[in-house]
Amino acid sequence: MCGIVGYLGKNEKKEILLDGLQELEYRGYDSAGIAVIEGKQLYNFKAVGKLENLKDKTKSYFSEGFGVSIGHTRWATHGKPTELNAHPHLGAYSYVVHNGIIENYQELKKELQSEGVNFLSQTDTETIVHIFEKYNRRENKTPFEAFKKTIERLKGAFATLLITESAPDAIFFAKNGSPMLIGFDGADVYFASSDTPIIGKAKEVYYLEDGEYGYAKTGEVKLFNKDGERTFSTKPLNTDKTSAQKEGYRFFMEKEIYEQSKVMSDTMMGRVKDSSITFDEVDASLLDGIKEIKICACGTSYHSALTASYLFERLAKIRCSVEIASEFRYKEPLLSDDMLFVTISQSGETADTLEALKMAKRAGLKSLSVCNVDNSSIVRESDTAILTRAGIEKGVASTKAFATQTMVLWMLSLYFAQIKDTIDQKKLQDEIDAMRHVPKALLVTDTLHNKLHRLSKRYLHGHGFFFIGRDIFYPLALEGALKLKEISYLHAEGYPAGEMKHGPIALADSELFTIALMPKTLHYDKIKSNVEELSARDATICAISPEPFELADDFIQTEYATHPMLEFFEMMVATQLLALEISVRLSNDVDMPRNLAKSVTVE
Repeated sequence: MCGIVGYLGKNEKKEILLDGLQELEYRGYDSAGIAVIEGKQLYNFKAVGKLENLKDKTKSYFSEGFGVSIGHTRWATHGKPTELNAHPHLGAYSYVVHNGIIENYQELKKELQSEGVNFLSQTDTETIVHIFEKYNRRENKTPFEAFKKTIERLKGAFATLLITESAPDAIFFAKNGSPMLIGFDGADVYFASSDTPIIGKAKEVYYLEDGEYGYAKTGEVKLFNKDGERTFSTKPLNTDKTSAQKEGYRFFMEKEIYEQSKVMSDTMMGRVKDSSITFDEVDASLLDGIKEIKICACGTSYHSALTASYLFERLAKIRCSVEIASEFRYKEPLLSDDMLFVTISQSGETADTLEALKMAKRAGLKSLSVCNVDNSSIVRESDTAILTRAGIEKGVASTKAFATQTMVLWMLSLYFAQIKDTIDQKKLQDEIDAMRHVPKALLVTDTLHNKLHRLSKRYLHGHGFFFIGRDIFYPLALEGALKLKEISYLHAEGYPAGEMKHGPIALADSELFTIALMPKTLHYDKIKSNVEELSARDATICAISPEPFELADDFIQTEYATHPMLEFFEMMVATQLLALEISVRLSNDVDMPRNLAKSVTVE
């Protein structure tokens, strides 16, 4: 997600910052900015959209001599993607960049506003620079003492850099929860969110620990934690940029599976309140006159749409149908103005989905898109857009995009239920309480991953896979089968478990592998009966469930059994990892499977 760079030294600072930010583009962003203090003069540039826009703004600016500088790529969470909300954020004479969440920023903001401070942005970050200046000027503290006291006031996860005209030769830094490192090359000092921005520039690196803070000046870095000043040791910097982007994981897909827990928190941020769901992007009037929802999507997005169809009808009590975009365009569909047309796309450039949206627009339908890329074609074409905030997904086989799409649609079904008054407060509260546990349900444990690694060697041969589930677990079965097909090249199908006896069970034998999604909270006895039918015909059964199943040849035990969506997300992770480990054992290119592209921009 958001990325930080910083540099202290005599080299040209603009290019160092821009190069560093470019190396962080893979995280995803919607705005960028830099700030430089050189000779006690502060310079600042910001731009919305791609980094090229920032480069255009800084064409005529070049730095000379010693100075301090910071830069940032932002993915909007608090506040829309605008120049005012872009980092670095300005106080009266200081600039700050920040990754993470300041959980008590509303409290700090009210305190500052009561003292006459005017805020320019909607972000939580701006509170940092104003708190700093309050302590620095009003309480006559040294800049570092003011910074230390500022950090003590912050609650939440953060990595932050601050520069100020009151200490023009220093960069102040702090880390708690969000990653940040310091790079060294002689007297030059670099900061970054990950290795890639400083590879080829710094030679040694120190990875900050939670609770550490300090300041950098020419040739020295002072480091502190709650116990006071401390010494630290650097290590040689990795020189492989691609490896550094993977942050220690073998593949981008593996990294993206692991980071689903974090990005899900970003997806929910500002939308899941204590007792309600809110979307700043969606006006309640969107549902005026609406009696039906039509969702159009392709591939993985189609599976999230199918999941949503259960949720919209069950929670919001709105009739919902789902169409494969490539088929919808040619079926001469019946469209009416009481229909809300919803499109889902990771890239926002999916050609079939975009053309379906244009058809709906020509027919006069209201439109809403769920997408991961701001300013993409589908977002621009839609009346209303909700961003999933998943960050860039480099693995061709989608993981975190599917997870965040499904979460957005679950939240949206509850938001619509609130507007239509089709849900009582207790049921709404139960759903919200379950949502708050989803990031934990998405955590990958060593126990789970190691087990799936061991199991994967049993599933390399045979004549195919059936992934089976019921209700919302049927779309998850489709998605599990798709993941396996995409990266292992093995034949797999997703099926509603109750449909097996209507034909597919003819394929059952010991070489047919069945991945059975058996949630305890939803139709457990029904799917158990379906799996028993397959077992009786000698199919090899791998059961994923919180409830031990005696007929399973292999059993993956899940933890959550209090809400279907918690089971959904936990089982989703298990199917993603199983596909990954089977593909690895088959020596396939996990991130770039044959014949596939990340964004399908042709019909």
